Amino acid sequence: MKIALMDSGIGLLAATAAVRRLRPDADLVLSLDPDGMPWGPRTPEDLTRRAVAVADAAAAHRPDVLIVGCNTASVHALPTLRARLEPGIPVIGTVPAIKPAAAGGGPVAIWATPATTGSPYQRGLIEDFADGVTVTEVPCFGLAEAVEHADQRAIDAAVAAAAALTPEDVTTVVLGCTHYELVSDRIRAAVQSSGFPPLVLHGSAGAVAAQALRRLGEQPAPTAEASGTLTVLLSGREGALPEPALAYDEGRLLQAISPAR
Repeated sequence: MKIALMDSGIGLLAATAAVRRLRPDADLVLSLDPDGMPWGPRTPEDLTRRAVAVADAAAAHRPDVLIVGCNTASVHALPTLRARLEPGIPVIGTVPAIKPAAAGGGPVAIWATPATTGSPYQRGLIEDFADGVTVTEVPCFGLAEAVEHADQRAIDAAVAAAAALTPEDVTTVVLGCTHYELVSDRIRAAVQSSGFPPLVLHGSAGAVAAQALRRLGEQPAPTAEASGTLTVLLSGREGALPEPALAYDEGRLLQAISPAR
């Protein structure tokens, strides 16, 4: 079984680690776009062109499924990618976990990039899945970029700034950008208020990994032999995991149990 994941940068690490934990025997293909990152400031048309190129690079390795490990790319490019690759290669998008978060009753905060915060896409998800629940949209200025470069001081500053915009009584935070899952512990520590119940964080990595296996008709096998290989594509060129990836548990996990192809 070969599973491909794509993103502009290392935001795909959370979903990749989730896949690796479920199926250590699966071969992985990670397709990143260091030549074109960041994708967030690009126009939807330009972002879609970059995403298609990254997806095509992954598709050339003949994966059984492709995970779009990026919220922004899923918003703008998913229909194009599915029209281009399916049914031969199922394409799994990443959607903020607003529905399960709202099921807890709230209040809920959605941490997302400034471009996504207040967007028709996110507002539509709130209207569809969080009716009657108090939701605060929190723009996280610079957080994805800080995580991408493993800039610890910038991560702390961006998390603190977003926490200051988050109401004290929130019970749940939706991590609306895949990069944020890499620093979830720091987000929890910044938002958790004393005297309140433990904060619930909702990311997308586990759900995306499970959905990919369902689309393939496969079951989790976490005790399988860790025989899966790892191929990294950097704007179409074979390479290694970017150095900042190794600053995170998810990146170190991949390096430890995935032999280089």
